Amino acid sequence: MKNDIFKRLIVDFQEKELSNVIDREISIPLDISKIISLVGVRRCGKTHILYSLINSLRKNLDRRNIVYINLEDDRVFPLQSGDLATFLDAYYELYPAKKNETVYFFFDEIQNAPHWEKFVRRLYDTENCRVYITGSSAKLLSKEIATALRGRTLTYEIFPLSFREFLKFKGISVNLHSSGSTANIKNALAEYVLKGGFPETVGLSEDIFIRTLQEYLDLIMYRDVVERYNVTNTFLLKFLFKYCFANFSTAISFNKLYNDFRSQGLQLSKNTVYEYISYLEDAYALFTVPIYSSSIREGMRNPKKLYSVDTGFKRVVDMPLANDIGRVYENIVFLQLRRSVRDIFYFKGKQEVDFYYVKAGGKHLVNVCYDPGKPATRQREVKGLIEAMKFLNLSEGYIITSELEEEIQEEGKTVRLLPLWKWLLSEVK
Repeated sequence: MKNDIFKRLIVDFQEKELSNVIDREISIPLDISKIISLVGVRRCGKTHILYSLINSLRKNLDRRNIVYINLEDDRVFPLQSGDLATFLDAYYELYPAKKNETVYFFFDEIQNAPHWEKFVRRLYDTENCRVYITGSSAKLLSKEIATALRGRTLTYEIFPLSFREFLKFKGISVNLHSSGSTANIKNALAEYVLKGGFPETVGLSEDIFIRTLQEYLDLIMYRDVVERYNVTNTFLLKFLFKYCFANFSTAISFNKLYNDFRSQGLQLSKNTVYEYISYLEDAYALFTVPIYSSSIREGMRNPKKLYSVDTGFKRVVDMPLANDIGRVYENIVFLQLRRSVRDIFYFKGKQEVDFYYVKAGGKHLVNVCYDPGKPATRQREVKGLIEAMKFLNLSEGYIITSELEEEIQEEGKTVRLLPLWKWLLSEVK
C-alpha cells in the first residue's frame, strides 16, 4: 500500500544523517514564501543541494518538520495521479500536530509524478509550508511553471561543478599569492579539462570515470529523451548523441547535418534533427548559441554553435582530447558564462568572436585561444576582437588562453589576455 510505503520513506529519511555533503557555491533562499525550483541535467548535484539546504534547516528545526522524497525511488513506482496527495496524507497521519506548524517539503525529480504541478499549487496555496522541487527537464518544468505555478516560484539552474567548486571538492584552497596553491590549481585544471565537473566523478579512476559518464549518457538518452518523447528511431538518436558530444564548440547547420545523415543512408526528416536537438536541450545536456544579429531572419539563417553541459562526455563518445583542447577550453568558458547569463551569442565579422553577452547592463566580448603564441594567430585573435569592439562600441575585450597573460593597447581598445584558470576564479563580469 502506497500510504505505508510513503510513511516508511518519510521516517527513514528523517532518521538519516546527511554526511559528506559539500556545499555548492549557489545561494538558495530558505526564508522566502515561494516555490523553489532547481532544474538541471541528471547527476549534476541537485539532490545534494537539497541535502545541503536540509542540513541547514536541521540546525534550528525539528526534523519532523522537514520532508523529503525522491520520486525516482523504485519503491514508489509506478507513480500514478493522486500519489502525491497520498504522500501528503501519510505525512499528516504520522504528525497531525504539524498542521499548525511550517513544514518544509522537498520533492526530488518531480517531473516523474503525473500532474505534479496541480498538487504543488494546492500544497502551496492551502498548507503552511515551504516547497522545493527539482527536475531534469527544462521544457516540462518551465511549461507547468509558466501556467499552474506562475508567480509562485523562483527557478534556479544547476550545472555540474564550476572550477571553483571542483577545487573545493578536491580540498584545494585558493591563494593566488602562494606558488604552492597556484601549482595545485593548475594541476587541478588539467584534470577538470580532462574529466569535466560531474560531482560523482571527482577523484575516480580512469576506467570507473568512463563507465560512470557512459551511464549518465544512457540515462539522459533513454529516460529523458526516448521514454519522455516516445522516440522510436533510437539508432539515429545514438548517432546524433555521438555527433553532438564529439563536436561541441563548433557551428552546426541543421540543413547540412540533415544532408550528412541522409548521405550516410539514415532515414529521417529535417524536423527530426530539430526535434532531437531540442530534446537534448530540454534535458540540459546540450546548449545552442546563435549568432548576434539585429535581424531575426539572419539569426535563423546562420548556423548555431553547440556546447555540452560537461566536457567529459567527449571522452565517452570520441577520441582523446589532445587535438581538441582549444574547443574544450571554449566549452568550459561557455559553461562558466551560462551559469550567470542566459542569453549568449557569437559574433561574426571578418573574424569570429566566441562570446558576446550583456550582464548587469554592460556588454562583454570574450574570445578563447588556447595558444596565441604564434604571431599570425595572435594577430588574428586581436584583430577579430577589436573589429567586434568597434562594431559594438566597446572599449575592452578578453582572450582566454592556456598560460599567456598580458594587456594589449591597440586602436584605442584594450585586449586583456588571461589564463583560463585565473579567469575561472575571477568573478565573471
